Amino acid sequence: MHILLTRPLEDCSEMILKFKSLGHQVSHLPLLTIEKINYEKIKIFEYGGIIFTSANAIKFLDLNKFDKDITCFCVGNITEKKARTAGFQNTISAEGNVSNLKELILQNYEIKDKPLLYVSGETISVDLGKQLLNEGYNIKRIINYRVSHNQKFDENFIKELKVNMPDIVYVYSQNSASSLLNFIKIYRAENIWMDTNLMCIGEKTSNILNEIKWKKIFLFNPGEEEFLLYKI
Repeated sequence: MHILLTRPLEDCSEMILKFKSLGHQVSHLPLLTIEKINYEKIKIFEYGGIIFTSANAIKFLDLNKFDKDITCFCVGNITEKKARTAGFQNTISAEGNVSNLKELILQNYEIKDKPLLYVSGETISVDLGKQLLNEGYNIKRIINYRVSHNQKFDENFIKELKVNMPDIVYVYSQNSASSLLNFIKIYRAENIWMDTNLMCIGEKTSNILNEIKWKKIFLFNPGEEEFLLYKI
């Protein structure tokens, strides 16, 4: 099976090796570039917990003075794994989406407790901080990275991809979906995906790519990528 992965290499290198070990052909089309944003100094002792809605929020955080026993609310398994790798001991994971993460916080953190620190990228699809403020929580949002769309791609790779189209493509965010749609239109490739299965995190992500004709569209949570291979 031919699989196309679209995340930055460092975020999908393990998956590339895993799929190749299972005998699949894997192509890599990084759609986004992630870069750090300088942010204000954090007085971590003022907070009772941290909210992470992506692994990148952890990657670009200066963790030297952090209390690694602080409660970390993570949007999904990949983010929780990154938090644990960074040394955090007290992590709680939702099921891969912000709505579940909000409910997890409501159930496990008292409004009267210390403020929560919300670390995120510059662009967010759901304003979790605002939602929690409306629930009565004291939230401080720190923005420590931004996402930009890749504009240039290897021409030889594009030619090879058009000759050997993937059976599956995985798309992990609305940003990635927008970038993939732009890529498809730039290279006038709108009509060659009819035998490709589109795998998207969330309905909002898949909606962006609905104008392209796919074989089938599946919604998934991070960690289910291998399982999806057996559904098609």
